[in-house]
Amino acid sequence: MDYAKLASELLKALRGRRSQSAFSRWLGYSSNVQYLWESGRAYPRAARFFEIAARTGRPASGALQQLYPRLPAGLAGADLSTRAGIAALLADLKGTRSVLELARTARLSRFSLARWVAGAAEPRLPDFLRLLDAMSLRLLDFLSGLVDPAELPSAAQGWRRLEAARRAAYDSPWSHAVLRALELSAYRDLPEHVPGWLAARIGLTLAQEEESLKLLRDTGQIRRRRGRFEVLESGLVDTRPDPDAARRLREFWAVQAAERVRAQPSAAFAYNLFTVSSADLERIRALHRAYFRELRAIVAQSEPAETLALVTMSLAELNAAEPPVR
Repeated sequence: MDYAKLASELLKALRGRRSQSAFSRWLGYSSNVQYLWESGRAYPRAARFFEIAARTGRPASGALQQLYPRLPAGLAGADLSTRAGIAALLADLKGTRSVLELARTARLSRFSLARWVAGAAEPRLPDFLRLLDAMSLRLLDFLSGLVDPAELPSAAQGWRRLEAARRAAYDSPWSHAVLRALELSAYRDLPEHVPGWLAARIGLTLAQEEESLKLLRDTGQIRRRRGRFEVLESGLVDTRPDPDAARRLREFWAVQAAERVRAQPSAAFAYNLFTVSSADLERIRALHRAYFRELRAIVAQSEPAETLALVTMSLAELNAAEPPVR
């Protein structure tokens, strides 16, 4: 993605129907700085962007809600229109990953990245977008809390594909497994597509394989080329925007995981039942999020694709309701 171009489009979306010069004056500038931003000749810092967004009725809280269904304690009260708020967000997304690792992934200077996370400096908007994409793998979802990504030329196609992939995951969960299986080296080494190969590898029926392939083609996620199917775009699909559908999807994969654990003696499974303070429960939730985030980062960079795996995670309070008092 061209993050500089995307930054300019975001600033244009915030401007709305005002002229560039009128918007610049409204923001308190004596020069037409909006022209410089939209033409890509200059960019505001990340905090300034969120300050402008808030002034146009688009508070950063909407974007944060797309990343965090439950805001971490470390971000409670964080103001993204300040350098400290930007640093707090980046530090939370970084987790325990090294600055060097993230800098390589985002193709940014590790020295600059370290200063941004520490709050000693602040990224320009294009660098912030690039870093957020590398850290969370969910840039478009984040932006959807501020503007409609379909109205951003650089993001529109990706957003349509993401929405189609999300709907496919809701309607046919096995289609996502078939999509991932198409990335396996063993499948890509086949001279041509063999009906039933994917079904046998995953443990599906031929009808489920065919239904999934049709859905993936209809939603533009795969195409048939040189006798085999190939994935057009591979990325993280966050299914949380529709809470009811996401809950059903979590239940589906929890059942699949339980069935595979029963069938595979070597499958990893563990549980821990404990009492803990409320403060430490929040620490465990943060650890839970960090583990999942780092898992996704490893998966995103892993090559070659040799095996298909399923990870399910749960953390629930057993005393959700107060017991009756006699």
